[in-house]
Amino acid sequence: MTSRSLAQPVTAGLVTAFVGFASSFAVVLKGLTAVGATDAQAASGLMALSITMGLAGIVLSYATRTPVFAAWSTPGAALLAATGAAPGGFPAAVGAFVVVGLLLIAAGLFRPLARLVAAIPGSLANAMLAGVLFGLCLKPIGALIAAPAAAGLIVVAWLVVSRFKRIYATPVAALVAGAAIAASGRAAGVGLAAIMPRPEFVAPVFSLQAIVSLALPLFIVTMASQNLPGLAVLAAFGYRPDAGRLVSTTGAFGLLSAPFGGHAVNMSSITLALCASPDASPDPGKRWIASATAGAASIALGLAAGAVTAFASSAPLLVEAVAGLALLGAFGSSLHNALADVSEREGALVTFLVAASGVTIFGIGGAFWGLVAGGAVLALTRAGAARQAP
Repeated sequence: MTSRSLAQPVTAGLVTAFVGFASSFAVVLKGLTAVGATDAQAASGLMALSITMGLAGIVLSYATRTPVFAAWSTPGAALLAATGAAPGGFPAAVGAFVVVGLLLIAAGLFRPLARLVAAIPGSLANAMLAGVLFGLCLKPIGALIAAPAAAGLIVVAWLVVSRFKRIYATPVAALVAGAAIAASGRAAGVGLAAIMPRPEFVAPVFSLQAIVSLALPLFIVTMASQNLPGLAVLAAFGYRPDAGRLVSTTGAFGLLSAPFGGHAVNMSSITLALCASPDASPDPGKRWIASATAGAASIALGLAAGAVTAFASSAPLLVEAVAGLALLGAFGSSLHNALADVSEREGALVTFLVAASGVTIFGIGGAFWGLVAGGAVLALTRAGAARQAP
């Protein structure tokens, strides 16, 4: 293999890792702190996710010779941000993360479980995701009101870049936010101890409320919004590895990250296309080098998690604005998909409204109750339609 033929997939892998990290690390930090993590625990979670997903990508790419890029669950992190802390605090959330890892392993090993998740109507799954994302997508508006100059620069940068190359819009917005924070002097007091990479072990506490409120919706969102689309992207480029093997392996690496604050590791979907497309290499047999390179770069980026978290925590409003911009596309597509089928629209609307409301019943968050309420309405709608059929 010549240096020229190697340079293209390596470059594609480096770009993939940077885009994936820069476009969603703010969502991950917001989600972890929302469920009770301290700044140090959130940094540990970000580092653990980056390292384990990088290792998963390297292992799977080499073993299957396909461009498999693992990622953290960005919709899952948004779910955490919308749900908030469960009774028992962050240890209970870590217990839910452990359960998610076990469920993902089981979904890969036992196909009936994966089919059960796939049987959830797409309109309801998308409506639940849209409801979860809604609150975060409002954050840029709040930032514009509270800090118009800095937030305005971030939004303008995102808008301008998105007109030319949408995938780079959020990384550029993140860089502008970093420049604004640096210029404000808010990060000047960050010490060396805060930026050094340091894993924070959290003993998991298993709570029924956290499992129902966090683990089950997180598992469903991760399967429906990450793993299944990721497999579809691979298939679109002609790659059909063993799907169960990919899901169970990424779930196992996610399980390793859970005690250190990692919420879920799964198949990448959007950034995976950067490694699987001809842009990574004209030779489909060499594109796995791009995903393996992206995995190695993700590990390196994970070692900078302490610095990223310390910097971001000095201006959380601007970081939340970046997170909201990063999720606008996902919110729009999930809402569109939720309402596309007229016959299921009422159930989807109920799911969206309950999930977006932030309601908590018996300590269980709105994402779960949205699925329950929307499912009940959909069942009644279908029963009524069946009675009226000739």
